[in-house]
Amino acid sequence: MKIDKIQFDAIKNGLTEEQFQIHFDDKVNEIPAENVDPEAIEQHEYTKLNKQRSNRIDRTYEISREIRLALEAIDNPQTWLVITEAWCGDSAQNLPYIQKMAATNPNITLRLLLRDQNLEIMDKYLTNSTRSIPILVAFDEFGNELFRWGPRPKEAADLVKDLKSQGMEKPQFLEKLHLWYGRNRGKALEKELLHLIS
Repeated sequence: MKIDKIQFDAIKNGLTEEQFQIHFDDKVNEIPAENVDPEAIEQHEYTKLNKQRSNRIDRTYEISREIRLALEAIDNPQTWLVITEAWCGDSAQNLPYIQKMAATNPNITLRLLLRDQNLEIMDKYLTNSTRSIPILVAFDEFGNELFRWGPRPKEAADLVKDLKSQGMEKPQFLEKLHLWYGRNRGKALEKELLHLIS
């Protein structure tokens, strides 16, 4: 699929990693107003927790040799777009891995788009008609889509589907999902991206 010039320009002008980290820190340090709705307070708490998760992965993740070699073999310029938000738990559990993978090859330019400010682009990458994130979409230098991934590894998606089918409430299945992420340590994501880029 080829995207139009306006969208491709928006992607190329997306946030750099550094700009996104500043945004992330700003959101963590933002103090919710006293009269704000409970959902916004909950979102702020998720954001603080996500910062801790992201930092832990960033400190501990060592990219595997197999995917490093595959990434280093990319010899044409690519733009990797990640649609994300600081409050998103799945983003916190996947974006740090994607960032480190992209950093292995200077041919890969990583850009981040905030979902809620870019709904027109988000709506081109729906998952089961929902605006689920993170979504990674890779483009060549001409704006042709090379592959897409997201919003979570298949094994994690299957786990959530199974837990929901059992009638489990959101707080409980999210706890089990994040436990899965902690145990998997990016292996499922690596395997899926290796398949996509090879």
